[in-house]
Amino acid sequence: MVNRVEHAAGLHATHMVLNQPPPLVNYNAFTQDQTLMDCVRSEGADWAEARLTELGALVGSEEAIDWGQTANTSVPVLRTHDRYGQRIDEVAFHPAWHELLQMSVKHGAHSLSWRQEQSQGNHVARAAIFYLCTQAEAGHGCPISMTHAAYPVLRAYPEVTAPWLPLLITNTYDPGLRPAQEKRGLLCGMGMTEKQGGSDVRANTTQARPVMWEHGEPAYVLTGHKWFCSAPMSDLFLVLAQAPGGLTCFLLPRILPDGTRNNFFLQRLKDKLGNRSNASSEVEFVDAWALRLGEEGRGVRTIIEMVNCTRLDCVLGTAALMRQGVTQAIHHATYREAFGRCLLEQPLMRNVLADMAIESDAATILAFRLAHACDQSRSDAHESLIQRLGTAIAKYWVTKRGPQLAAEALECLGGNGYVEESGMPRLYREMPVNSVWEGSGNVICLDVLRSISKDPQALDAFLAEIARGRCADQRLDRASARFQHELVGMAPEEREWQARRLVERMALLWQASLLVQHAPSEVADAFCASRLAEESGHAFGTLPAGVDVEPILTRAWSAL
Repeated sequence: MVNRVEHAAGLHATHMVLNQPPPLVNYNAFTQDQTLMDCVRSEGADWAEARLTELGALVGSEEAIDWGQTANTSVPVLRTHDRYGQRIDEVAFHPAWHELLQMSVKHGAHSLSWRQEQSQGNHVARAAIFYLCTQAEAGHGCPISMTHAAYPVLRAYPEVTAPWLPLLITNTYDPGLRPAQEKRGLLCGMGMTEKQGGSDVRANTTQARPVMWEHGEPAYVLTGHKWFCSAPMSDLFLVLAQAPGGLTCFLLPRILPDGTRNNFFLQRLKDKLGNRSNASSEVEFVDAWALRLGEEGRGVRTIIEMVNCTRLDCVLGTAALMRQGVTQAIHHATYREAFGRCLLEQPLMRNVLADMAIESDAATILAFRLAHACDQSRSDAHESLIQRLGTAIAKYWVTKRGPQLAAEALECLGGNGYVEESGMPRLYREMPVNSVWEGSGNVICLDVLRSISKDPQALDAFLAEIARGRCADQRLDRASARFQHELVGMAPEEREWQARRLVERMALLWQASLLVQHAPSEVADAFCASRLAEESGHAFGTLPAGVDVEPILTRAWSAL
């Protein structure tokens, strides 16, 4: 008698699976990324190579890749009430989300900059950890980034924040809403945006009223709303609200020191384009207890360091996703055949892949230059200026290029890249959040203009950065001279009209200068030929004739 299962299987065995690449799993995302390793070494964090190698193996493992996919398909669920009808205002996550956060917290993605483990390179090492963890899954980077960025703000007011400070830099992930004294580690979120004003935070209507309170001074109660409050299961939040003296920054805990829950009410979770694993919420405060940080009326000034830190993470996160897109595209092209040849051997595909690899290199090297500036900014005036102005320049341009590269990388996989199982749609959807978060393009460009108008030394510092690449490439020299001539002759009102074009040129000049100094000559030459030349193309895959792509591709993916 014929086995019915075998017979049924035989009926459907119409073909063999051929010409499909093997899964890209169980590789080392650090040791197989030459650009990242070069950045870590050149910017003073070579002492972290062992831990980065360990993390790179985990990020590239099949297990971690599955965490990322699962956390984005089993999305967070809002639970406003318990079974008895009492408000709990909690968000439930799949265990994969907690595995990702455990990975990042264990390796110090939220804290290494502030732990002073070495005399130099702490910000650079932390940037590399964040860069790697983002490649495993980008959404969980939100609470990681906010916790990292909040610490220097909170550290400036130890008389208020002392009970929480040590727990923000432990390497222990301890989820759940409990009093701080019962936890081994804390995470911090942020609430600035309201319905009536996004980047215009001075339009905030949330009111803060000073009170006498047993839990500490200077205490206030906040009443109002926040239109975007990410990571609502965090333990602490930095919040802006209108105090009697004007817009002010506050520290608002989810759980009060006596163990009761603060009046922090979740209204709904946002249904977002991407970043699905991370819960972003609308929240209302009804006499929610908070402590004031800084003086009344100086809320923006108080919180600005947090904003600058998270802007850098927008650059790092986008560069990391670019790297992942390039890796996936080259891996696919290495194994996939079309028209009688491997895709990697096809001249036009080589042009596309090399062009994306150059873009990824430029974004990564720029991001780590900024991380180095963070390490040096307290003792070096030039680095301090570069940290502030340069972060805005890089934030604008790198996050604008990210979605373009992700779309091109997806297209390299063809129809295979368009299905969710490939991971490429998730990569594509993640990109836009970094250009929106902490100031969209127009806001960032106007910030750049304000910086160079109010502080001429900032522009001088930037021009000094570009000058470091002088005489290495004539195209860079000519483009730099054109930019300076144009900027000097431009009226203030015209600068605002041309702001995006000006900031784009600043970013390209800076990337070119860094590449001619630090990247292989083939990468720097191709960048200058394709980004600075007046006849350069606009789409990826428009590198001019004569570019030597073989070393570019080999550098991009050492598994070749």
